[in-house]
Amino acid sequence: MARVCVVGSSNMDLTFRTPRLPQPGETLAGSLFHSGFGGKGGNQAVMAARLGAQVSLVSRVGHDSFGEQLLRNYRAEHIDTTHVQQDAQHHTGTAAIIVDDQAQNCIIVIPGANAHLTPDDVRAAASAIQRADAVVCQLEIPVESVLEAFQIAKTQGVRTILNPAPASTLPDALLRITDFCIPNESEIESLTGKSANTAAQAEKAARALQGRGPASVIVTLGERGALLLHGEDAELFSAASVNAVDPSGAGDAFIGSLAVFLSQDRPLSVALRQANAVAAFTVTRHGTQGAFPTNAEIAAIIGD
Repeated sequence: MARVCVVGSSNMDLTFRTPRLPQPGETLAGSLFHSGFGGKGGNQAVMAARLGAQVSLVSRVGHDSFGEQLLRNYRAEHIDTTHVQQDAQHHTGTAAIIVDDQAQNCIIVIPGANAHLTPDDVRAAASAIQRADAVVCQLEIPVESVLEAFQIAKTQGVRTILNPAPASTLPDALLRITDFCIPNESEIESLTGKSANTAAQAEKAARALQGRGPASVIVTLGERGALLLHGEDAELFSAASVNAVDPSGAGDAFIGSLAVFLSQDRPLSVALRQANAVAAFTVTRHGTQGAFPTNAEIAAIIGD
């Protein structure tokens, strides 16, 4: 069984559907409201668990109703919550997500307890990190805690996967111990100053990022698929053609499933194509974790 440890954020997502994204100072009438479970860390952990992986999560939630709901959800998804702490001083992280009728979105995140996940918290979870096949981190928690998680992982040769989202300044010390760095188009532009509007541009940006340390860079390109830079070789993997209704969580579905497929020792190209298929499926349904496929659906999607 694949073992995945996710060190990252837990949020309650509040999603609003509107005809289009609002302009500054504008009030729009929406058509749908949905509350659900999110946070990049939580999303990626749930996606990995739905693939049958043994998943542990290192995170912080508030000592409030949202935190209680998140903990119940993780346990229902068979995620080990030993290292999910309830913080009495800070509220649970919250995200407001606006999705328009063209399936474009914008997101506001209030970190709350996520901002207080410390390196000490990570060290307390060292055993879960070291026995994993892959450790997955994002940047909705302090970067020093991400660095601590990867340093602990590397003491046992554990694969490290970094989703640099939201993009921020990254120390080269972190990138040098990152096996897979997986930004989207806007994130890699923020990290490198190079646009990724075309596949050729994405490759140049990926090479610039790889030059700072990651062994491999994968740039997720939405409906255009994903670009893989592995060593000197670059390859574009096309996305499945689907009727997209909500892109929320697609990137997390990609990363969570890729972590599992790699932990199952599938060839990199196969793992990436299958993760692409899982991500494409999620955009055909509303919500984040609620849109993630079940075990049976995943088997149908990837042919297992």
